[in-house]
Amino acid sequence: MLNENLGKLIENYENRYRLVTDIAKCARKVSEAAQANGDILVEKSVSVAIDKLAKEKNL
Repeated sequence: MLNENLGKLIENYENRYRLVTDIAKCARKVSEAAQANGDILVEKSVSVAIDKLAKEKNL
């Protein structure tokens, strides 16, 4: 299942490589924060990162 926000992000990034690296960095931070807090992520960290980046870009 394709995340709706991913399509919006692809349109607004000049470079797909930059998009992938930004998502990976954000996903790593989300995963580390959840682990530090003892939280269990129901959703994949990559999906959370895509949604978070889309929110930051106001998409």
